[in-house]
Amino acid sequence: MFTVCALYQFVRLDDFEVFRKPLRALIDDLEIKGTLLLALEGLNGTVAGTQEAIDIFLKFLEDDGRFNNLEIKFSYSKNLPFKRLKVKLKKEIVTLGVQHIDPLASVGTYVKPKDWNALISDPDVLLIDTRNDYEYGIGSFQGAINPNTETFREFPAYTKEHLEQYRDRKVAMFCTGGIRCEKSTAYLKSQGFKEVYHLQGGVLKYLEEVDKAQSMWDGECFVFDERVAVKHNLEQGQYDQCHACRYPIADVDKQHRHYEKGVSCPRCFGTRSTEQLNRYKERQRQIELAKMRGEEHIGDNAAQIINVKAKKKTKNQA
Repeated sequence: MFTVCALYQFVRLDDFEVFRKPLRALIDDLEIKGTLLLALEGLNGTVAGTQEAIDIFLKFLEDDGRFNNLEIKFSYSKNLPFKRLKVKLKKEIVTLGVQHIDPLASVGTYVKPKDWNALISDPDVLLIDTRNDYEYGIGSFQGAINPNTETFREFPAYTKEHLEQYRDRKVAMFCTGGIRCEKSTAYLKSQGFKEVYHLQGGVLKYLEEVDKAQSMWDGECFVFDERVAVKHNLEQGQYDQCHACRYPIADVDKQHRHYEKGVSCPRCFGTRSTEQLNRYKERQRQIELAKMRGEEHIGDNAAQIINVKAKKKTKNQA
């Protein structure tokens, strides 16, 4: 069983470029996989590994002294849900695309999962899902508005086009782990919105802490790893993923005539070039060959195929 750790914190990291090297070296040694983003405004990401490895990683951050307010969510997976490790340097740890939005300076009111139902049951509250449209499509809170955005960068434009008339109304927002709605509430506050609230810890924390019988969540929650989606108690959901467009797909989608494993699904069929389709087909062919050989395919070309058995043997001999 592997521990999946989603975490973020807005904190000024003047040395984030330098900090990347020791951080990556540590988690690489611990054989942790996943993605971490570093920027001047903080740290964000999801990683997975053994419980011992994750504990050492978090102790490293704790000992740094700057990460005392990490928002952390744990879940568990039978298989390692990431194939590689990425530690990236970014302008923002979650990309809104608007300068000088600082959640450390001004942010909406945090609402704990146990208090969320009471807030969103208020008819005067405007409930907005700040996630992307494909995330909304497989699950959301009852009565939530879908902004129909494909990326978080589109949220400021959505605000200007659709929310201006609600400046004096209570606005509640949520996202997967809390980081997008935290930054979006900071943005709304900068635009003059007065009463703005967001779900602390995001949907993941809500699904973990709120009993299914009392839940106002319908469907599943998309996660950015190979589990694709989770449900209450953070158990893995029913969805798979189209490896062409990366969107979630259900079993019914796989029965559609436009579905081809690793190549297309009903959503993205007809939107890719011949060159892209040929590349997807070759990738799928390499994946199938790797499975037949007892190997693990971790990338888009044959050079990135790792023979797991040989790797383990080499490690044991070291």
